[in-house]
Parts: sequence; C-alpha cells; structure tokens
Amino acid sequence: MIHQSKATQHAIAAVSRLAEVHHEPGVRLSAADIAESRGLRKPVAAKILSILAQGGLVVGSPGPGGGYRLARAPDQVSLWDVVRLFEGETKMGCPYGPDWCGNNSPCPLHDSLMAICDVVASYLRATRFDAFARQQRPGGTPAAAAAPRGPADRRARRRGRRAQG
Repeated sequence: MIHQSKATQHAIAAVSRLAEVHHEPGVRLSAADIAESRGLRKPVAAKILSILAQGGLVVGSPGPGGGYRLARAPDQVSLWDVVRLFEGETKMGCPYGPDWCGNNSPCPLHDSLMAICDVVASYLRATRFDAFARQQRPGGTPAAAAAPRGPADRRARRRGRRAQG
C-alpha cells in the first residue's frame, strides 16, 4: 500500500487537477487539458479518466464543450477512493516472502508493518482532494489559478506570445 503504481499516481494527478477547477461552474477538462497540465501523455490520461469514470469518481461528457469533471465535491473524494480503485485492498507483503506470514506464525516485522499500513490507510482515507485545490504554488498563486483551464486558454496564451514576439 505504501508503493503505488504509475497508474495510481497518474490518477491522483488527474483527480487533483479536476479538484482545482471544481469550484468554477460548468468547467470541464479534456484528457488533453489534464495531460498537458500534469505532464502526462494524452493516451495515458484518457485511459486513466476512463477508469475513473467507470469507478464513479469523475463524469465525462463527449463532444464539443465536453470533458471531465469530478462526480462529487473535492472534499467528498479521498486519496483512498483513487488508490482503492487502482490498487484494490492491498496490504504490504511480508519481507521474508509469501511463505512466512501466511503459513506460520507472523514474521518478526509483521506487527510493525501492519501498523505502518494502518497509518497509511488512515492518511489516505482522511486526505481529501480539496487539499489540492487549496495548495499554493511558489509565489503564492493558488494551484487552480496557475494551471491552464482548457483549449480556449491555451489558444489565448499562444496568441499573447505571438503578439509579444
């Protein structure tokens, strides 16, 4: 449970991006928007968002003006919700190998490792995505204000750069 797969890490990144714009009425982000803002490849972001939608954490709308949004408010979605969707209910494996704890008395580290797993699980359950929306970037800019909002914002930034250059 302490180590998370790349897919889980990408899912947390995608959900955190959606949490940043959740308070803005009607804003939906495409897989490309999320990929760009989180440094992901578009096909990876699209696959992750599809899994998140199947798991009920995000809602997708196809077509022009479509995109993704959180299915619930960021303070109602925990890290645990995302980790459980991508990792399942996993526990840390025994460092002595699978034949020890499952077949004999627990290994010498069993109780300590299970305590660590419990602390991590509690942290993941308690940490909600509204924490990401409140996160401050260097310079005091809220994360939500600093990141691109969608295709129209990207086009406007490009036009601005061309006008300056």
